[in-house]
Amino acid sequence: MNHDSYPDEYIRAVLDDVRTIAMVGASANDVRPSYFVLKYLLAKGYRVLPINPGLAGKELLGQPVYASLSALPEPVDMIDVFRNAEAAGQVVDEAIALPTRPKVIWMQLGVRNDAAAEKAEAAGIRVVMNRCPKIEYGRLSGEISWAGVNSRTLSAKRPVRREGFQRLGLRDK
Repeated sequence: MNHDSYPDEYIRAVLDDVRTIAMVGASANDVRPSYFVLKYLLAKGYRVLPINPGLAGKELLGQPVYASLSALPEPVDMIDVFRNAEAAGQVVDEAIALPTRPKVIWMQLGVRNDAAAEKAEAAGIRVVMNRCPKIEYGRLSGEISWAGVNSRTLSAKRPVRREGFQRLGLRDK
């Protein structure tokens, strides 16, 4: 996989396939990116399990916080890494050691670890690096263009108006 550029179809397939996400490095500080990405993904209908050893046993946005990936009570489809590039290698090692491996390792903006990506892909795990699922979801669903941002996605389709927040809007179903 070329991690310098991802086809929209690849990102769309990842976001469509995922239902549960473990967010490593989730923060209770409401001005941190991990906080508002967690809030956004929950609003879109994803089940997000925050991972933060300092907050373990507490709740964050109504979700129980876990100390590590191995402490999770259920398998997850994706691990969203809100840690630095060096720590991403350790997260991948933990993910590979899980009884049920995730389908995807997603490294946030500014996080790129090619060795970790290679290891994850060798274990059959898809990888996205240096991207944000909140931004990609907004871009591919067309939400980001509502604010006047060029989403690089053209469509002649009229947006579908739904009740409340759009949920998992990338799906045709």
